[in-house]
Amino acid sequence: MAEPISTRATSKTKQYLSGMKAGTPIIIAFISVGTAFAVLAGQAGLHSWQTIMMSAAVFAGASQMIAVTMLAQGTGIALIIFATFIVNLRHLIMSTCVMNRMKDAPPPARLLCAFGLTDESFAIFTTTDEKNCTFLYFLGTITVTYSSWVIGTALGCLLTQFLPEIVSDSLNVTIYAMFIGLLVPKLKKNKKLTLTVLITAVLSFVLSRFLPSAWTIIGATLLGALVSIFIPDSKTGETISQEATE
Repeated sequence: MAEPISTRATSKTKQYLSGMKAGTPIIIAFISVGTAFAVLAGQAGLHSWQTIMMSAAVFAGASQMIAVTMLAQGTGIALIIFATFIVNLRHLIMSTCVMNRMKDAPPPARLLCAFGLTDESFAIFTTTDEKNCTFLYFLGTITVTYSSWVIGTALGCLLTQFLPEIVSDSLNVTIYAMFIGLLVPKLKKNKKLTLTVLITAVLSFVLSRFLPSAWTIIGATLLGALVSIFIPDSKTGETISQEATE
């Protein structure tokens, strides 16, 4: 017998709300960093409406920070676009991982998810249970992240004249604290993930000695993912490569 429409609607609502709940730890960090970005953009000469529109249309914290910094230094538009493109190359990898897990989404929904994808929503979605790998769950998460970022930017525009420089500079630290808060609970439950993170951290440190920041992130991510293939699963004891040959 077909599932009642009301039951399906309730299930979809639960998926969306679960995604929003998963994204709540990000709110404070995104508002804080969004505020810091607005302060930086104001110092670079952008008007408040330009700053808010940039956050709403671009939604890429690191790229926006780089863009306004380069803009303040008088860098040409072409070079700014190239620099932000390099920084965001990692999104090609992250989007592929997310879309592979998201089985139920039509192309328009996937485009929306690609726009809303951030490092934080990627971390949440790729470490959640398989049952949560749905479009609505991810939509709930990016609803929280997107709104928090835009609200933080708008708040920063309002407070630009009142925040001391030392306070605005310290707001950037919250993004790192948030990453640790998101990651540590997952590491306690998954030894393979813990080992993968440690290896990737070492790779990132080594690569940072020789490569720019953007290429370090991409290289460490790819190499870390490659190494994880050969790490035995904490539950089954098998590697991904062994499973593929069986």
